[in-house]
Amino acid sequence: MTDTEITAALVRDLLQEQHPDLADLPIREVAGGWGNQMWRLGDDLAVRMQRMDPTPELQLKERRWLPVLAPRLPLPVPAPVRFGEPSERFPKHWTVMTWVPGEPLDHGTISRGTHAADTLAGFLRALHVEAPAEAPAGGDFGAHPKRCTSGFERYLQAIDPDAVGDARAVRAVWEDAVAAPEWEGPPVWVHGDLHPANVVVSDGTLSGVVDFGALFAGDPAWDLGAAWVLLPAGAASRFFDAYAQADEATVRRARGLAAMKCLFLMLMGQNGDRGLPGGKPHWGPAGRAALDRVLEGVRCSPDATLASAD
Repeated sequence: MTDTEITAALVRDLLQEQHPDLADLPIREVAGGWGNQMWRLGDDLAVRMQRMDPTPELQLKERRWLPVLAPRLPLPVPAPVRFGEPSERFPKHWTVMTWVPGEPLDHGTISRGTHAADTLAGFLRALHVEAPAEAPAGGDFGAHPKRCTSGFERYLQAIDPDAVGDARAVRAVWEDAVAAPEWEGPPVWVHGDLHPANVVVSDGTLSGVVDFGALFAGDPAWDLGAAWVLLPAGAASRFFDAYAQADEATVRRARGLAAMKCLFLMLMGQNGDRGLPGGKPHWGPAGRAALDRVLEGVRCSPDATLASAD
């Protein structure tokens, strides 16, 4: 990780060196960001600066594949338009991308739950098509939940028990996902990191999807957990009806992966030694609320059908 402070002056200097025709556009910092820091460039562009990410792999992946995916997706996504290469001034990669208008969901709300459920389902149906052989593999992202149990347990143990609440119910959801059959279809394109900071909202509904650094080919369950992580209470059933491509095993895996994503958000929002570096305090309440949605109906009975969407 570079010690170089990323400022508007630095961004302008880099543009002047590598893309001088863009250097006179207004530059302003975008709040948020973790692996990368974003700077708005004029009205229609943004500069994505590698920050916490230790390697350029994620940015290079976006550069390679977003131009392929963007034209067939029904929501706006960032598309790279210029490449910034490491230099003496800044020894990491940076990319000029199209700006996706809207407010990040971690700072906004969804008030039109049915519309958002249908919109998310349509977006994921369009994304979840068979990926080419040269598409990136998921690694830890994309594995069956049974191969991610150590990460799940690490998150669960690191969070204040009072914040988790019913740890038994959370673990039951995870164990049901672990017991679910593996994905048997062809590897499909998967965003891989759908959480409230990686989608934008306008007029009370979803209006764009950002940060494709985790993009991979594999099990769509890794995206379908967004039914609980992003959508308001009661909208998951509508989402799965509209998506219409998820069998029971996929829903079970998706629910468990959603629980793990909720724990991650809660850990990012946790203060003190238990938290994660670069934490986001406002992610904690978002993760807690999403975990309640994941557990909705499961707490009612130990024999509850975990595969149901709500």
